[in-house]
This record gives sequence, C-alpha cells and structure tokens, in this order.
Amino acid sequence: MQVNSSSGSLQQRSFSGTGSIGGIHLPDFNDKYVFTKKKSGTSDEEYRRQIVEQAYEDFAKGQFQNKSEGFNKLMKSYTSEVSPDRKGIITSGLKAVSRNRQNVLKPIDFVATLLEGKVKYQKLPSGNNEYIEFYDKNGEMVATYSNNGWTMYTTNVEAARQTEMCMIYNEAWGNAKRGIPMASEETVNVEDMQSSFDAKA
Repeated sequence: MQVNSSSGSLQQRSFSGTGSIGGIHLPDFNDKYVFTKKKSGTSDEEYRRQIVEQAYEDFAKGQFQNKSEGFNKLMKSYTSEVSPDRKGIITSGLKAVSRNRQNVLKPIDFVATLLEGKVKYQKLPSGNNEYIEFYDKNGEMVATYSNNGWTMYTTNVEAARQTEMCMIYNEAWGNAKRGIPMASEETVNVEDMQSSFDAKA
C-alpha cells in the first residue's frame, strides 16, 4: 500500500504567503497534505462510490493513488471528516506563543492549554531557534514548528481512515485492472477487508 500521508508525519515544509501570527507563517490549510476538521455532509456510502469511481478513472489514465490529483483531493476530503481542528489549534497556539514571548529576553519554555488542545513552546538559548508542538484534545501531536518549517502529524483516527480509503480504492483499482466492470451499486464491505488486512499484517 502506498500512502505517503499515513506514515505518521510528513516532511518539514515552509509555507509563504499564508499570513502569519507573531512573525510565524501559518501552514497552507488548502495544501493537499494538510488536513483540518471539515464536515462535508457526504455520507460514507457516497464516499465509497466516489472512491471506486476514482479508482476506475485512475486505472484508465494509468495513475495510482497519490499520483492522481483526484485521489489526493478525495483523500483530503475523506480524511478531513475525522481530522482534529488543526487550523484552530495552530492559530490559537501561535496567538498564545506570541503573547507569552513578548518582552521576554531570556530563553523561555512553557505549555498553554487551548480550547481544542495544548501548545508547548521552547525558545532555545541561541535566540533564533524556536520549537513549538501542537496537540489535540486527545493528547495526540498534530503539528510541530521549527527552523521556519512545519511538520504535520497524522492522528490514529486519520491514519485508520486513510487506510480504509486505500483498501476500498485498491480493491476497485484491482478490479479495473482485471477488467471487471464497475457495478452500478458498488458495495465494499470494509469490515471484511479490515479483518483480512489484519490477518495479513
């Protein structure tokens, strides 16, 4: 299974032109790999249908998973349904950091509790190095900021959702490869797939 985004974290990236709080650039919440809570109102059945259609479409184009822009958009939407409010956590965290570091001349280290989680901030003795960790209300780390770059961390719920989408997609892509026509009422039993996946793992 090829899932770049469920490996636990993503590579550190710098974002510009995204606005800033306290001199720190915000991540680009529209980026395909930056997930934040967003309820679309789409049912899981409708998502399954879209995932299967995307897999058949991608096979026809010779694309697979994250090589397909359609797959990436669908993954962002599907995962964001269960994502923590990263945008809220990061925004309120940076505001807390900005308030706490004003007028402080020596290196500082503090933890602030936010509405949706908490933020840990550390300013290292060299003066230029800042390290910030952002946590959701379950205590899972969702992002870090250091050396002017962001790293996003996938929560357990997000990773499970991404695995589920990949299993549906991979089965449909395999069916397309075998020449099995897409059923008009495509139903995929995720529980059966999950148990067979666990057995292989």
